[in-house]
Amino acid sequence: MSTHPARLLAATRKGLFTLDNVDDRIRWRLGEPQFLGHIIQHAVLDPRDGQTLLVAAKTGHLGPTIFRSTDAGRTFTEAARPPAFDKAAPGTAPRVVSHTFWLTPGHASEPGVWWAGTSPQALWRSDDAGQTWSGVRGFNDHPDYSLRTEDPQGGTPDGPVLHSILVDPRDARHMYLGLSGGGVYESLDHGGNWSPLNDGMATVFSDPDADPDDPQPQSMPWKSVGPEHDPHCVQLHPLNPDILYQQNHCGIYRLQRPATRWTRIGRNMPTDVGDIGFVIGVHPRDTATAWVFPMDGTDVWPRTSPGGRPAAWITRDDGRTWQRQANGFPDRGWFTIKRQGMAVDTADPIGLYLGTTSGEVWATTDEGASWRQIAAHLPEIYALELA
Repeated sequence: MSTHPARLLAATRKGLFTLDNVDDRIRWRLGEPQFLGHIIQHAVLDPRDGQTLLVAAKTGHLGPTIFRSTDAGRTFTEAARPPAFDKAAPGTAPRVVSHTFWLTPGHASEPGVWWAGTSPQALWRSDDAGQTWSGVRGFNDHPDYSLRTEDPQGGTPDGPVLHSILVDPRDARHMYLGLSGGGVYESLDHGGNWSPLNDGMATVFSDPDADPDDPQPQSMPWKSVGPEHDPHCVQLHPLNPDILYQQNHCGIYRLQRPATRWTRIGRNMPTDVGDIGFVIGVHPRDTATAWVFPMDGTDVWPRTSPGGRPAAWITRDDGRTWQRQANGFPDRGWFTIKRQGMAVDTADPIGLYLGTTSGEVWATTDEGASWRQIAAHLPEIYALELA
């Protein structure tokens, strides 16, 4: 059913902000901040009950934690046991959660189940709506953990993260996750075992689909496992969960299961724009339509709009062609959109929402044909979610 969103949740570097839909997505009312001064990485309302709201926070005096609401955000309590590693065994290096980065409600058949991803990269599960959390040993304690994941002191800004926790709506046992860096992984047994799903994906060192006559950036051969793989955001299509889209550090990809090899659909983007970015959104009723917001990935990786010309780009044919959507954006602007900074609603026509690191929220209610600013002067926006 197509419905207009009631609220936008903006997780920011200085608190949680809400934008309430006043009339038909035209006017939005900015609420007073909650958790002002806390670093809020992600805030998600449970679509299964419409009341449970979890907030991943990092505070100066409490450290990393999760706050819970059972009344859609009117009141909150702190989780009794947020994600935390067990005490390290003698002779092994300790692992300490820096922050919870990602929150995902569980399968519709599992009320109360939530999943979380942290930095350092680890997967967590709650069976009581976020009150207590336990590590998923099939991932966190895998013998090849150090080969699959990025060193906590590695190159990812703010530390390596586990993100894009996706649950197949047809089967609670079937899941995906992303590691930045580390790649995409799949589980068929509720997280007990995880297999890499990185065939076809380029790294900063090599590209399996490169022209054999063109030299590789370095001599390192392509491999399926390792922190050189860096998916920024992975989306499972709600209409057909056999279709996945990915915005990677090294391109835009699409995967049609049961195939296991990703196709780099970003090669069809204009060369002066490229296919580097952080966010990707999918049309909930059209498997061939997706949006990206490219970033400048040249030289020192400015991570801003290429050429200072902000624009979303849309494909309506599975990535074979792309069209620029810039109407309403400033002619010149150096936007940065983080990997959780795009939300897509289910109204007709589709609405999209973008949150920038300069504290602006931009919206379109005509599937990207025109954009307008609906909020400004917020702290750095880490994530946008619809409620």
